Amino acid sequence: MPGNLMSTLFFSSSKTLSSVSSFTSSYTHTPPSPIHTFSKSMMEEKIENAEPIITRWNLNSSSYTKAISVFSHNRKEAKELLKSVKDLRQAMHFLISEISPSDKLVLAQTLMQIAMKRLEHEFYLILSKQRDQLDPESVSGQSSDESRNFDDEEEAPDDEDELKRARETITEVETLSQLAMFDLKAIADCMISSGYGKECIKIYKLIRKSIVDEGLYQLGIEQFKASRIQKLNWEALEHMMKNWLTAVKIAVKTLFSGEKALCDHVFSASDSIRESCFCHITEEGAINLFRFPEIIAKSKKSQERIFRQMELHEALTDLWPEIESIFNSDSTSAIKLQALSSQQKLGDSIRTILSDFESRIQKDSSKTPPIGGGIHPLTQSAMSFICSLGDYSGVLSDIVAEYPPGNSTTTESCIGSLTSNHDSASPASVHLAWLILVLLCKLDSKAEPHRKDVALSYLFLANNLNFIIEKVRTSNLKNLLGDDWMSMHTKKLKQYALNYETVAWTKVFSSLPEKSSSAMSPEEAKECFRRFNAAFEEAYMKQTSWIVPDGKLRDELKVSIAKKLVPAYREFFDAHVMMLYGERHLEVLVRFGPDDLGNYLSDLFHGTPILVSSSSSSSCSSSPRCILH
Repeated sequence: MPGNLMSTLFFSSSKTLSSVSSFTSSYTHTPPSPIHTFSKSMMEEKIENAEPIITRWNLNSSSYTKAISVFSHNRKEAKELLKSVKDLRQAMHFLISEISPSDKLVLAQTLMQIAMKRLEHEFYLILSKQRDQLDPESVSGQSSDESRNFDDEEEAPDDEDELKRARETITEVETLSQLAMFDLKAIADCMISSGYGKECIKIYKLIRKSIVDEGLYQLGIEQFKASRIQKLNWEALEHMMKNWLTAVKIAVKTLFSGEKALCDHVFSASDSIRESCFCHITEEGAINLFRFPEIIAKSKKSQERIFRQMELHEALTDLWPEIESIFNSDSTSAIKLQALSSQQKLGDSIRTILSDFESRIQKDSSKTPPIGGGIHPLTQSAMSFICSLGDYSGVLSDIVAEYPPGNSTTTESCIGSLTSNHDSASPASVHLAWLILVLLCKLDSKAEPHRKDVALSYLFLANNLNFIIEKVRTSNLKNLLGDDWMSMHTKKLKQYALNYETVAWTKVFSSLPEKSSSAMSPEEAKECFRRFNAAFEEAYMKQTSWIVPDGKLRDELKVSIAKKLVPAYREFFDAHVMMLYGERHLEVLVRFGPDDLGNYLSDLFHGTPILVSSSSSSSCSSSPRCILH
């Protein structure tokens, strides 16, 4: 390559020139043709023309020259300087190929070294002094069309025209940013093609890496160490995760994206150089940034941490297309691999927490059932967690997509009616429905201690299923599980309620004759009243200590019982109470009037036992005299 040739020339100039002189002095050659002589004269003239421009900006010529930037001071002269270097390089290539060396070659080599030192200095000044114009946010905001405004070095207009054209479409900050980018590219192209790429690249890497590292530091990204993070309490760790979630979006969308755009622009002439530079500048910071979620994934597993972990996973998933695009070279593959590894480790951790949650439900060993058939603590805690999972259905579907819950046969049979079309159910919907099913199965076993009183078992199941349905109905789970799920479990709830009612009140219902008959004797009527009193009192006393926390379900149960009990009792009461008029202690024999039953039923399911006494339970409505009036 020409660059390698020139690099060899510049760093071994005296040796090269003495060899050329020795070679020409000992070799008799044919005089050059007129055309060749003319070309040589033109090349020597290029060197002569370049001399005043290059020497004017010699860093050693004056302190003033060293203090200012030619690109900031006079853009026209900056372009002349770049053109002079180009002409100088062309002339040197020609003269080196000559059999007969020219005295101008030594001058050209000296001028080239002066020019390269100047451009190296200019490159440094632009990178260090114009950091605001080259900040990643300004650079990442440049469109490809805007970037092309100043890309053509040959056709780049004068400074005033350049700025005027740019300001017609973009802001002043963007204009200055583009000019700085253009100047860096022009200098880089010039130095690399002249064999001084190493010096140019070294400066660029040093300054730009410090900017990226500083940017990450300002975003609150420190050097993450697993040993330290694992010792943090949850509050400190959660704060760190929240900060990371904010920082990673800015880092990817602005910091790394802007650095990629700048690097690609400045070193557009060489794929290998821009890839090497970008990798050196970003690799350390990016790998540290993307390693954080993996450290979190390897730390303590707990339900409270799963939601932050899903947020970390979601952030990496959302940013993955940009991560792939920014770090798209072989040299930056380690960065992509780290981001991918963190995403996978988070998925593993989240699935482990879900599996542990399911296992804890199945292994819950609490023996004491809630008093009065109320809501089990397991139901409350499990549904709180499952409802929260429903708020993360998108990322949850990604995580559990290839890991169906339970076994395929059980899943299909138990969740087959999840939606009208089970095949269209999201992985999150299926998984959450499965977790609720596991909970319902466990609750069924929790009802076992109530089996001595089957009615209480059914009330317990009704209470807990109703609680689950209400949690689903009032959360995002309703949309995930669908109407079919709601309909199926509502029917099951009604069946539990009916089973409770049948078992709890059968004795009361059966104490009344199937059809009241006026042919019943007074003794038969008295016995029937006695049986009803005993059965109703027993049911009433027992069920006042039972509880139905949900007001709507409580009212529905009372209304259902009253609709069946009160009319049947009223019919019997109206048909037989008069034949007992005049009986001693009638108020003890006929303890409940039809209208009293509703009042007694209103006492049920509040979890407050009430003792019934003959004195307190008697009322005007139970007196035949009152009834007659």
